[in-house]
Amino acid sequence: MPPRDPLLGTLKVCLLNLQSDGEAVTDSNPHLSSCCELVELVLRKGLQQPLLSLAHRDYWQCFEQLPQHDTCGRLCALSLAVEQTRVCRKLLSTQGRGRYLLRLALSRRTLPQFITHLLHTPAMLQWYSPTLSILRNEEFVEPFLSLLLVLSHMEFKLDMENCSFLDESWLLPVCEVYEVVPCREVGMVLRYLSGRVFVLDLLPGSQAQVDKFICPGDIIDEINGTSLRNSKNGQAGVLLSRLKGCPLYIRVLRWRAVDGAVYRPLLKLLRALRTENPTLQLGPAPPLLKLLRALRTENPTLQLGPAPPQQSASSGQPSSSQCLKEGRIVYIVQFLGKANIGMFGGKEVLQQAIPQVLQKNLPSKEVLLDMKETHLTCTERSSKAELFQHHYPEISCVGRYSQPDYTIFAFCVVGSPETPQSTSFCCVVLRAGSIKECEEIIFRIATGFKHTEWFV
Repeated sequence: MPPRDPLLGTLKVCLLNLQSDGEAVTDSNPHLSSCCELVELVLRKGLQQPLLSLAHRDYWQCFEQLPQHDTCGRLCALSLAVEQTRVCRKLLSTQGRGRYLLRLALSRRTLPQFITHLLHTPAMLQWYSPTLSILRNEEFVEPFLSLLLVLSHMEFKLDMENCSFLDESWLLPVCEVYEVVPCREVGMVLRYLSGRVFVLDLLPGSQAQVDKFICPGDIIDEINGTSLRNSKNGQAGVLLSRLKGCPLYIRVLRWRAVDGAVYRPLLKLLRALRTENPTLQLGPAPPLLKLLRALRTENPTLQLGPAPPQQSASSGQPSSSQCLKEGRIVYIVQFLGKANIGMFGGKEVLQQAIPQVLQKNLPSKEVLLDMKETHLTCTERSSKAELFQHHYPEISCVGRYSQPDYTIFAFCVVGSPETPQSTSFCCVVLRAGSIKECEEIIFRIATGFKHTEWFV
């Protein structure tokens, strides 16, 4: 009977478990971390440490130096992957970079090629012990390559941005994106600990508390694409100040794991936070988000849109101030005008902004207000000319005017989201056909983007 290595036998079982679902492998797959760890153990087995250096050698250095020994231009894919790994600011150690590179190789189905290049590069292969290493054992290396070939035929859909904990663990936290419309402040109390930005508390009445998305104990991983890994005290505040008046996309790492328990690599840090802040109350994981995430996993084509308005007639047909367009109800309203209102677009400015527009006494235009899944458009009814189009994240608030008959409504929209240094807000004012229709429109705009402030 030929000799067997226990690592290869365990890796084979793990691959069978990965294949058992018959679907694409995502970060939520319970067998993914075990599979990656086994591949890592194979690459580390027999890796010899340098005699005259204090630096610890890991398999990342092998792959990092492989392109330097390429004499025939065959390492293009490896070179690109190595460079992408090298510039990732969320990785601080050779262990984290090696793990990120392995995840990249799985996603791109290139892991067998990477290992083959390593085997054909004597300068790198000599780092491995000929007696202990699997890579230098002819009886073991072929079965190992066969297993990697099986991996390369599987589809991996991995979130490569969720990599801030690869330095510590193959287990990854739940990672979600918090989208915030332009506002004066988000309202988070932050604590910097061990190179991570923790949420300690949410200010009462703030945007973050109203949205109920971020919980105390969660980690702010990045803001609008800027990583906060290993950031200095105050860096997140400086970044948020620079982005004031701009839609925010905050990547959040949850303190709870997928199974609802505490994410294990955070146990020590959360314990330290509790010691510093005995009153710290770790927030619950939002149950609705878990449900929607599960639905999305089962139905990738699921599209979540605005809640449909109630029909104005018992027959289900649109009223005289509505019409149908591509199966959607489009409202026939009057466009009364718009005005710049400055740097703040909260709901408190509407009661001053609406009279400011009405005092101009501009002639009204009959327009079609079409509220789609991701944005709304306003088109002049007679000429079909589009007056404006705004995505829901650009809208900071929506509400109606109490005079004269509760049919006038307005919303504030950011003027230039791409230039946060000079961002100002604009108030758009319209009149609905009835009080009920006005309420329906306000509700649909607000639910079109769940972070939009609104009041009736």
